[in-house]
Amino acid sequence: MFTGIIENRGLIQRIEKHGANYDFWIQSALTPELKVDQSLAHNGTCLTVVEISGDHYKVTAVAETLAKTCLGDWKAGDTINLERALKMGDRLDGHFVQGHVDAVATCTGREDVHGSWLFQFNFPEAFASLIVEKGSVCIDGVSLTLFDIGRDQFHVAIIPYTFEHTGFMNISPGSRVNIEFDILGKYLLRQQNLLSPE
Repeated sequence: MFTGIIENRGLIQRIEKHGANYDFWIQSALTPELKVDQSLAHNGTCLTVVEISGDHYKVTAVAETLAKTCLGDWKAGDTINLERALKMGDRLDGHFVQGHVDAVATCTGREDVHGSWLFQFNFPEAFASLIVEKGSVCIDGVSLTLFDIGRDQFHVAIIPYTFEHTGFMNISPGSRVNIEFDILGKYLLRQQNLLSPE
């Protein structure tokens, strides 16, 4: 479980393909604090540390993960958002994030609004029931508030600190991002569907 508050950035050093799986070697200031079997969110995708070497660590993405996320777009030299799992007793500054990406969204607008930034994203309309005005969403691991929503699009506002300390500075129209919708909305929708008469 995560909160969508980015701790640090990671640099992808190399990518190795093994059958349908990708191994990512990542350099990060967090590496000395990691251990094998630990879970981290990488641009919002929960991956397990499988090997550590110096200031690098390795995670593996299987075919299912690659199909549901943007991880297949990553290249050596890319930087990614990192967050370690929530510890019991910590403040929950964002919202509950599982690290289970629901879909890929596409940036369709980026505007500098007097020092802050306004982004628009389009997403698969099949997920429209999971967003509400002023609700929460996780984009590339960052907890954000939705507004000006439609059937297949929404806006988020990015403050300068978030813009400078996450991958949002690299997102522009045409960029693909990982998106996870609020888990509370998923459970409510599931319960509603179970209670609704056929």
